[in-house]
Amino acid sequence: MSAVPAAPENPVPLPPATGAWREGDPPGRRRWYVAHQPLPLEAGGELPGLRLAFETWGRLAPDRSNAVLVLHALTGDSHVAGPAGPGHPTPGWWDALVGPGRALDTDRWFVVAPNVLGGCQGSTGPSSPRPDAGGAWGGAFPLLTQRDQVAAEAGLADALGIDRWALVVGGSMGGMRAVEWAVSHPGRTGALLLLATAAAASAEQIAWAGIQLHAVRGDPHWQGGDYHDTGRGPLAGLGLARRLAHVTYRSEPELQVRFGRLPQTSQDPWRGGRYRVESYLDHHATKLVRRFDAASYVVLTEAMNAHDVGRERGGIRSALARVTAPTLVAGVDSDRLYPLAQQAELAARIPSADHLRVVESPYGHDGFLIETGQVGALVRELLD
Repeated sequence: MSAVPAAPENPVPLPPATGAWREGDPPGRRRWYVAHQPLPLEAGGELPGLRLAFETWGRLAPDRSNAVLVLHALTGDSHVAGPAGPGHPTPGWWDALVGPGRALDTDRWFVVAPNVLGGCQGSTGPSSPRPDAGGAWGGAFPLLTQRDQVAAEAGLADALGIDRWALVVGGSMGGMRAVEWAVSHPGRTGALLLLATAAAASAEQIAWAGIQLHAVRGDPHWQGGDYHDTGRGPLAGLGLARRLAHVTYRSEPELQVRFGRLPQTSQDPWRGGRYRVESYLDHHATKLVRRFDAASYVVLTEAMNAHDVGRERGGIRSALARVTAPTLVAGVDSDRLYPLAQQAELAARIPSADHLRVVESPYGHDGFLIETGQVGALVRELLD
């Protein structure tokens, strides 16, 4: 009888079940706001207490008039600026905008960036301990809307003693929260910058998101969302969702120019190899599963699908009429996920808005993250 080959001594380790920040991980630059009172939820029920991770740059003025709120997109977090390091797996996602002499000049402005409620980088979300039971919230975490998330952020503002933000700025999902801030709390929003976002999620946006939700939930390791302490998470499903999403974040001309039909180096697509564009998507999927949580992806995607600033407010036109802050609305000319027509609607229906601004970029929806020179000019225009 032949001998059974021994297992390799150093097998490649699997990624953890979740890329979420969890208790015991390095805190990095995070601070925490803790609300001990339940948060009533728009969909019914309540969240029994919560905390938001947040980061700040600059110093709050004695009269507290120089605070700027920066709201991140779906897979962003509070780490807007600064290098990667313990507690922060990636560098700041808008690093070129925040710092001395930059558009958000930290010698002048006090910049605050929370990790959204339902997220996975220090704020209460599905990977957080459930207060009334053992283990993580998992699949029992409740449905959230943008209004719930803004209500939590208003609590953070109260805790910091900030009655009115000099500027609220956000793009994509962050833009959804920014417009909710201006509608829900017009007196607390001094100026408003909306980037690559919408007054309400469209049918096509919900459709793309729905496919991503099916990818995550169809992974055999999803386990109804209760995988956090099992050692195996729905990483394949999350990676598939990220691949699909990333195609919608970029533009077709950019992908064609960058990759065309070229094979990945030393690989033959006719013999099991990959095209370069496939390798590119694989790379982004691998990065995300190591720093994000699949259940947070589901919770935040569902919140984006629920976005409708006009709900229970007499419709979009009536809701946007509440905005009093000086407003700039900008879209990306090559954005196929949040097309310019959605930003044109915001600019037309917000009474205090200037004309629609267009960010010129080949990079599609991600242009609001990449074209920091053009975005910085809009920030300066509002603040100066």
